[in-house]
Amino acid sequence: MGDGGPITIPPDTEVTIAKDGTISTVPSGTGATSVVVVGRLKLVNPPEAQLERGGDGLFRLRDGSTATADAGTEVVSGNLEGSNVNTVEAMVNMISLARKFDMQMKMLQTADNNARQASQIMNIAG
Repeated sequence: MGDGGPITIPPDTEVTIAKDGTISTVPSGTGATSVVVVGRLKLVNPPEAQLERGGDGLFRLRDGSTATADAGTEVVSGNLEGSNVNTVEAMVNMISLARKFDMQMKMLQTADNNARQASQIMNIAG
């Protein structure tokens, strides 16, 4: 999303993003003299207390308004954002939950089996 709305990148272009969020493109097969500025990313830095996660996984301001641009925020080009999930911990947790589920299912099956056997004993004795 740019300062003026959605940004469209033309096909067959090389894209560069400056620290201030300016998006420039160079058509493939041409020299660096044909640089075209496509737009500028809207860089914001709202307080975390004012954010809430929507059903689509995107963050929004609690009051529904749009965040204002922050001149002090910069883009770090060429870097990837790290995950906020520890994969090893998540896998261990998933395995633990799967084992607990299996144990609960076996307990339910055993209780059902015991109830059937008790019913059969009561029918024979009665």
